[in-house]
Amino acid sequence: MNHFSIAELCKSATAEKLGIKNVPCASEIDNLTALVENVLDPLREKYGKKIDINSGYRCLKLNKAIGGVQSSQHVKGMAADLDAGSKAENAKLFELLRVMDFDQLINESNFSWVHVSYVKPSNRHQILSL
Repeated sequence: MNHFSIAELCKSATAEKLGIKNVPCASEIDNLTALVENVLDPLREKYGKKIDINSGYRCLKLNKAIGGVQSSQHVKGMAADLDAGSKAENAKLFELLRVMDFDQLINESNFSWVHVSYVKPSNRHQILSL
């Protein structure tokens, strides 16, 4: 884990505001580590610039508070929402991710952010626009 940390993937302004302890268990940490090592760190190496995590791991209480779906991969530590600072830069992230190994890659709100997930050992390579 060269560019991202578990703490960074668990940080949430909403959790802080609402007093929610957003702490992953061992299996979720394992999933977050796989996400970083297989997707996020390699992406950062290819992109060559800072990438912000808007949302990574979400405990069930936090996921409910933000209106996330119950089946969200964020709850399992398998997903992150990324922002490179602009829609144009987020589109660049999306194109770099397109050729990598991932489970889901989602263009959210015309590149307002990019959702990516990783499920070991089997990824669907599903690409969506929402």
